[in-house]
Amino acid sequence: MPEASAPLAAASTAALPVGFREAVIDLAAIESNVRVLRQATGTEHFIAVVKANGYGHGAVPAARAALAGGADLLGVAVIGEALELRAAGIDAPIIAWLHDPDEPFDAAVAASLSLGVSSAAQLSAVADAARRAATTASVHLKVDTGLSRNGMPRAAWDGCFALAAALEAEGALRVDGIFTHLSNASLEDDAAALAEFDAGVEAARAAGLRPAMVHAAASCAALRQPEARYNTVRLGIAIYGLSPLQDATGARDLGLRPAMTLRGRLAGVKRAPAGAGVSYDYTYRTAAETTLALVPFGYGDGIPRAASNRAPVSIGGRAYPIAGRVAMDQFVVDVGDAEVAVGDEVVLFGDPAAGVPAVEDWAEACDTINWEIVTRIGGRVVRRYVGE
Repeated sequence: MPEASAPLAAASTAALPVGFREAVIDLAAIESNVRVLRQATGTEHFIAVVKANGYGHGAVPAARAALAGGADLLGVAVIGEALELRAAGIDAPIIAWLHDPDEPFDAAVAASLSLGVSSAAQLSAVADAARRAATTASVHLKVDTGLSRNGMPRAAWDGCFALAAALEAEGALRVDGIFTHLSNASLEDDAAALAEFDAGVEAARAAGLRPAMVHAAASCAALRQPEARYNTVRLGIAIYGLSPLQDATGARDLGLRPAMTLRGRLAGVKRAPAGAGVSYDYTYRTAAETTLALVPFGYGDGIPRAASNRAPVSIGGRAYPIAGRVAMDQFVVDVGDAEVAVGDEVVLFGDPAAGVPAVEDWAEACDTINWEIVTRIGGRVVRRYVGE
């Protein structure tokens, strides 16, 4: 788990003293984003996804903020992530859906987790854990509708649904949901997947199952395809105030506020002559005498090496591209003749409404997506929470 300072009272990011290397997380933004998204989707159930340490924002604080905003379930990938939430005192329903092939499920059942299951073997293992605990386990059946990842293939549906019905009749488990995941490849591809999902839901009902929650839509589909919402949505990236739509639709267009500001303090400032090489391989050389500023973030902190010579940062309210290679712990910015000093604030990304680079600016510079930029921020970066 990343180091975290004590939560602070609500305050604007700009008004806070700047740490050496920190991600300031606005929990009020997460709460507001969930409220906006819940109203926009209008479904009976809303699963806030806090896997991968809350997409880099901190799983426990993000979960609490999402629940305060109106989420009624939490979603994670693996059981360990769910148990972390339980250990923090979070008793809301939690679903975990990606499991070790030899997972015994005892800890998950004891913690009253809902388990996404993708095979008959997993169903049997969950039932065995429930029998050992003399209880009934909650499961959501995952069906593969074309993404070709985890989920029951169509050929396995009838057998898995029959087994689930038998185990439910025995009292070993309860089928609380059925779900899938869409590709977002195109509206046509997703429409075909939804048709396949409808067939899966019908087959489950024909086997005697009555799942209370039916869910297919993550952030992208939940916002652009109302027909994908059913009665439950699973939203991840959008609750952190970042747009899931790979077009010109930004977070502000959706009524969302980015929750993470990644910032620090300049660790060094020096004048360099014309022609000076900068960082490994000298992929950048100064064009004239200039000032070089040292930023204490590197790929050891999750900064992509692909950001070298491309991604922007803000110093003194002005944007500058990275100069030269991103190293493990640091990178350099050429600020020309701007007056900067050791200890000055540098903002890598945050809310563009505050005049700083957006996560999407970094994603474009690195030829990736906003999901990856925030999720990969590492454990040396102190998370600092505001807006509670």
